[in-house]
Order: sequence, then C-alpha cells, then structure tokens
Amino acid sequence: MSSSTVPCSPRRALRVRKSAQSDTLPAQRAAPPASCRLPSDSLAFSLLLAAQVISAVRSGKSLTHALTTLSREAPAARSAAQDVAFGTLRRYGCGEFLLSRLLERSLPHAATEALLLAALYRLHTRPDAAHMVVDQAVAAAGELAAGAFKGLVNGVLRNYLRQREALHAAMADDDEAAQQHPSWWLARLRRAYPDRWPAIIAAGNGQPPMTLRVNRRRGMLDGYAARLQAAGWPAHQVGPDALLLHKAAAVDALPGFADGLVSIQDAGAQRAAQLLLPLAGERILDACAAPGGKTAHLLEVADIELLALDIDESRTRRIVDNLRRLGLAATVKVADCRESEQWWDGQPFDAILADVPCSASGVVRRHPDIKYLRRESDIRRFAHLQAELLDQLWRFLKPGGRLLYATCSVFPEENGAQIDAFLVRQTDSLRLVEETLLPQEEHDGFYYALLRKAP
Repeated sequence: MSSSTVPCSPRRALRVRKSAQSDTLPAQRAAPPASCRLPSDSLAFSLLLAAQVISAVRSGKSLTHALTTLSREAPAARSAAQDVAFGTLRRYGCGEFLLSRLLERSLPHAATEALLLAALYRLHTRPDAAHMVVDQAVAAAGELAAGAFKGLVNGVLRNYLRQREALHAAMADDDEAAQQHPSWWLARLRRAYPDRWPAIIAAGNGQPPMTLRVNRRRGMLDGYAARLQAAGWPAHQVGPDALLLHKAAAVDALPGFADGLVSIQDAGAQRAAQLLLPLAGERILDACAAPGGKTAHLLEVADIELLALDIDESRTRRIVDNLRRLGLAATVKVADCRESEQWWDGQPFDAILADVPCSASGVVRRHPDIKYLRRESDIRRFAHLQAELLDQLWRFLKPGGRLLYATCSVFPEENGAQIDAFLVRQTDSLRLVEETLLPQEEHDGFYYALLRKAP
C-alpha cells in the first residue's frame, strides 16, 4: 500500500458508508485486544480507542452505540478517547479530504483508516506536538492488523506535516471539507436560511454548551447558582430554570446532582415546558418521552397527572431512572403512541407533548455522527412519520386542549411546513405560538408549534 501524495489531484475524498465485513483482513475487535501493550494513560491508547469508535460510526452505527465499547475503560482513558472521537467526527470531510490526497487508494482496513483520521484531527488541534502525535499514532497502529500498517501510518502522517499548508489551501476549495457538513445538508440550509446559514454551520461545528435545569421542587435557581459558584463552577442564567456553566463539569462534580437538585438539559429543550405551560390537575401525555428530560421538567413545573410513552424499552428505563433521581412520579409505558389499544384508556388529555423523531440537525454538535449517518432521503421519511404522529395524537386531545409539536431540527420540511400542512388537514386546529430556535452559543436548534383544538 503506497502512501505517495498527489496534492493537486482532482479526485475527491471517498465518503462512503463502509461495512466492517468488507475488510480484507480478519474481523476487527470492537475494542483493543486483551494483549494491548499501550499504557492506558498514553495518547496512543486514546487514539486506538477513538479509532474503534470512529470506525463503528463510519460503518453505520450510532455514536451512542459505538461509545459502549469504552464502558469498561478507566474514566480518564474513556474521556480522552471520547474527546478525540467527537472532535474527529465534528470535522466531517476534513480528514477524508486529506486522505484522498495522501493515499493512492482507500485502505482495506477500516480501523486503521479511522486511526489516521483521529491522528490528523490531533495534529490539527495540537500542531506544537506534531512529532509526538505521529509517534503515538504509529504505536497505536501496531495494535491493529498485527502491525501491518505501521509504516503506512508513519508515512502518511509525515507526508501530511511536510505538505500541510498546500493541503489545507486545497481543502478550503472543497465545500464539504471547508464547511464540515454533507453537501446536501449545506444546500438545504442555503435555501432555507440564505443569510444565516454560515452561523448555523459554525454552531454545528462547535462545542455544545453545558446547561443545567434547576429542579424548582427542591430549590431556587439563585440559591443553586451560589452553590455552583462556591464549588468553582460559575454559571449565568439563560432561562427561568436554566444555568449555563462557564466551563463544562463532570456530572459527579455538580452539587446535589445525585439528590435530584439539578439536571443537564439544553436551554432550548427547556422551552417545551415553558410553552406548553402545564397547569395543576391537568392530564398530560408525553408521547415520545425518552430519555425523559422534558417529561421531568413538566412534572417540576406543576402537579399534573402525566403519562410518558416511548417505543424503545431501553430508553424508557432512562425515563424511570431520571424521575426516581428527581423525586417525581408519572406513569411510564413502553408503547407506540400510534397504537392506542396498547396504552389509552379512552379519556382525552388536556395537553400533549409531541417531541417527534426528526433529523436532529439542530443538535449535530452534540451528536456529530449525524453528519455521517443521515441521508437526504431521511428528511422525507421523517416528515411522513411526523405527519402520521400528529394526526394520530390529535385524536387523543380533548376539545380546547393544546398540543405542543417539537423537533430538534433546523430543516423547514420538519418544522413550519409540517405544521402548515397539518392545519390544512385538521380544520379544528389553531396555531397559537410558533418558535424557531437556531443553534447558537446559548442553546441548540429547536422548533416549537403550540396548537389548540377547537372547543
């Protein structure tokens, strides 16, 4: 396998979803081999772990699933590997572009290619430690494919360092690599937001804020902010119950987290409870509830009777765990909200939260795997499902009741256009409030539409 370079080659980076089964070498492990000789606190070990995660995502697995391979690692090693994996995946197209110039052909070993992507990311963020990064990447390559690609990894990375300026100048002319988003995604944003799309892209490529939701049943926001300050975690208020930390903190470091004083929830996500505004005594359905952040917030705001549904059993367990930690009570069921015979007692609801499945394009900085896994055809598929859910849920709402439609998408097809079509289909519906939150420093991207059913 050659590592010769073609800096001015017109050939574009190959961005094809790969299958681990297509490797010409023996099947790769989901984690480093038991005989791994790398120190757990070394950069080489972090790069190796990150490569396994990146490879899994590029083969079609979600980042959440891929990260489970790190569950048995020490916290420090897991954190270091996650940092590299997230950073590499956020830079969608950049590493692939560089490899298309540094390799004559794609590698037949997915984990080694992922290792190169991770090393290129590290070289970009730590240029002052370039030679150490190369040495550690070569050491990590020694743990893959019986070390067959150590020489290639060394050659590719050193060639990159020699030609870095020319390569990055060429990369600036590649739309996907320069904007770090798929071309179809960019085209949709440019059509929908001709003046604002650069800011949306910049936010999607950045680090997400860490925002807390103070449990008003167990304390006041000002009091908890003071506790944070005393603990060395200053924050400022960004919503009625929201505090944005000035620097990210480990959950265990947050005062009273285990006792339910506070939860982690983006300020934009907290708008759901503020818009639906539950009232004491109301009967409310949270139709797509997992993992339960919005569910818990509704219960913190008012004494209500709440039914939380989700189709995914494992994610539904997270709702139960969250409510238990916060000292809240609700009926939680594993069910498809469209299959009413599974869960409905025939009594209509005062209010419904429809936090529907969507492209998640507004939270891509938290879930950078979406750039790799999402396809343009998915937008139509999501829109069809969202329309079906809206029509089905409308049946369960009492006359005069309210339904809050919510997505974490920035694509109009899933947002305003979806609601416009619904209002035509359901003539007894009225749009009370519509709110579009584009991703920015203080919150992720969300869309909300509050609807009322005619009395």
